[in-house]
Amino acid sequence: MTIEQRQRGKTGMRLTAKAAVPVTALVLAAGAGTAYYWCGGTETGTNSPSGTDHTAALAQVAHAHVGSPNDPATWRLPVEAYMPTTTQARLVTETRDQLIGKCMSAAGYAAWKPAPDLPDLGGKTLTDWRYGIHDGRLAAKRGYHPAEGEQKAYDKAVEAGAVDESGADEATLRRCVEQTDGKVPDAQPRAIVQQISGEAFDKSKEAPEVVAVFAKWSSCMKDKGYSSYKQPLDASDDPRFTDPDKVTGKEIATATADLACRDKYDVARTWFDAESKIQRTEIAKHLKEFNEAAKASREAVDKAKAF
Repeated sequence: MTIEQRQRGKTGMRLTAKAAVPVTALVLAAGAGTAYYWCGGTETGTNSPSGTDHTAALAQVAHAHVGSPNDPATWRLPVEAYMPTTTQARLVTETRDQLIGKCMSAAGYAAWKPAPDLPDLGGKTLTDWRYGIHDGRLAAKRGYHPAEGEQKAYDKAVEAGAVDESGADEATLRRCVEQTDGKVPDAQPRAIVQQISGEAFDKSKEAPEVVAVFAKWSSCMKDKGYSSYKQPLDASDDPRFTDPDKVTGKEIATATADLACRDKYDVARTWFDAESKIQRTEIAKHLKEFNEAAKASREAVDKAKAF
């Protein structure tokens, strides 16, 4: 699994048991315990504003936030203001799991258990590893791979979540899920939020300032003997380095050189700033939908707290 695939997994599905429960998918967009503000709940925004309307909408859009300048894991993109935090998402999913479990037990499937959440693998937040590796000590040991303990925990969770031994039929499970939806809806960000997050990331790689810093990074890598990489993620996504069970000396040497060139030209911050600008522009075009998405997530969290 490449770094980009792992990062896109931040907006992917929660691990489910053999009998799928798609409505329990949650996005874990922020570090545990991190306090975020929700975007102001105005209902006056309109989609695709232009001119003066766009300027007014842009003024209402959440801004990016930089925690520690040297730690991308502490940076927050504008879209994250419209998503539940990790703590909030876990509260909702744990409450939903309890309610579904009670329903399944009442239906005669007391042995049913919810699939475990997948442990973090690599990036701990939406921005951690989004722009590539940034931990020199980890790179010196594991190259582009996550910590060994994280990989083992992830593999174990995948294996544990693959089988439902309760014998529950899918129709009963879906009925219990639907029943739970009426009490505590899932907190998964709406499609528009996930769409803008993905599209802005792709567009950011074409921003002039990002193209320029990529060229500097590529030249730096070439000077160190790595001439085949045009963009930073080309190195981390090198097929030779994607085996989850194998870390080679070549990979570690490449990752170390990669990180040195990233730091020299401030690749991650340049990229982050460009993506943040694109996100804010796109959010302004869909401000009403984003505010509605934030409101829906807030309501899901409030209902979960009530149980």
